[in-house]
Amino acid sequence: MRLYSTKNPHKFVSLKEAVFKGLPEDNGLYMPENIPQLSPLFINNLKNHSFQSIAFEVAKTIIGDSIPEKDLKNIVEAAIDFPAPVVKLDEVTHVLELFHGPSLAFKDFGARFMAQLMSYFNQEDKKELVILVATSGDTGGAVAAGFYKTLGIKVVILYPSGKVSMLQEKQLTTLGENITALEINGTFDDCQALVKKAFLDETLTAKIQLSSANSINISRLIPQSFYYFEAYKQIESADKPVVFSVPSGNFGNLTAGLFAKKMGLPIHEFIAATNANDVVPQYLTTGEYKPIPSVRTLSNAMDVGNPSNFARMLDIYGSTWNNMTEEIKGYAFDDETTKKAVKEIFEKYNYIIDPHGAVGYLALKEYQKTTDALGIVLETAHPTKFLDDMGSILEQEIPIPERLAVLSEKEKVAVPMSIDFENFKEWLLENY
Repeated sequence: MRLYSTKNPHKFVSLKEAVFKGLPEDNGLYMPENIPQLSPLFINNLKNHSFQSIAFEVAKTIIGDSIPEKDLKNIVEAAIDFPAPVVKLDEVTHVLELFHGPSLAFKDFGARFMAQLMSYFNQEDKKELVILVATSGDTGGAVAAGFYKTLGIKVVILYPSGKVSMLQEKQLTTLGENITALEINGTFDDCQALVKKAFLDETLTAKIQLSSANSINISRLIPQSFYYFEAYKQIESADKPVVFSVPSGNFGNLTAGLFAKKMGLPIHEFIAATNANDVVPQYLTTGEYKPIPSVRTLSNAMDVGNPSNFARMLDIYGSTWNNMTEEIKGYAFDDETTKKAVKEIFEKYNYIIDPHGAVGYLALKEYQKTTDALGIVLETAHPTKFLDDMGSILEQEIPIPERLAVLSEKEKVAVPMSIDFENFKEWLLENY
């Protein structure tokens, strides 16, 4: 498997280099040289395969000979050891639950696969690897859980102060060991900007072996494509076009779905569902991409004003607006509409959905007003990760899974930091 930068399609690197570097020197994003198709026979017989079997076949097809099959199988089996069930709400509305991993968020798939992959590639390297990750909510907890106590790897998580939920914050600030949390006095975009600048700083990269665990890292996207196949497998009847409604912030999740479609999964269209941070839906409507400062919303993990993976989306469609709009439709919703959707879903289906999933549900219902399709909404996080908001919306107590409940008693440990890059750089050099 060879990969190129979205800013230079003529220079290639290996999978190992792309995984460890995270970001090319030209500040583009790594993309596979090609996205190979799975055999129609495999696609038509998904129901006869386990989730792990599907994940291995997809990984083997896209990764190729970069990793021996036996080792790749071990990586997949260690990373994908929890389910991704589809819940049927009605004949045309389904929910893909992606919160059954250790941190109760969809990002467990990418974080655990990445941890296994990096551990495999780093096993003969004596130099410590330092992973930098910016989070707007769930990424931090997933990365912390995925890399916890991984030998030879240290993790630094940057999160915006006061802009993640209490339980999300506890997930990334209470583990200790090889996990360090930096509480940034700014927005998620500020956190992401610090991470990107660090990778482009020659002084830092000369002294510290840096890598990224954000969705900008290609090893996060590959496993996120697995559950699109697993979801499609679980649909009882696909006599209608199948669409996926994807709650979107940095757009890595939707990009992974595009990978799955290019590999042969018969997805009719994707729905890009956002909150008030609607730069991509606006682009799909107008053809103009105008990044904006992110604004805080109820669905905080989607509070991204300049989505990193949009560059990959443009690359897939040859930077052609018409091509993208043929396969992706975009919708945006405010907090009040989202709250109403959470209530509606509970009253109508007796199903508790989190605010991010509710945005996906709203977008699907809007899409289905004009298109007769079977929809699958990605439920990206367990509702109890947003306990205060969920309790307020539904006016009742929300049961808390034990693995989250124990966090409330643990002490938060985080390093406060400004958005000044020089301060961040100095801290990294002093500590690593």
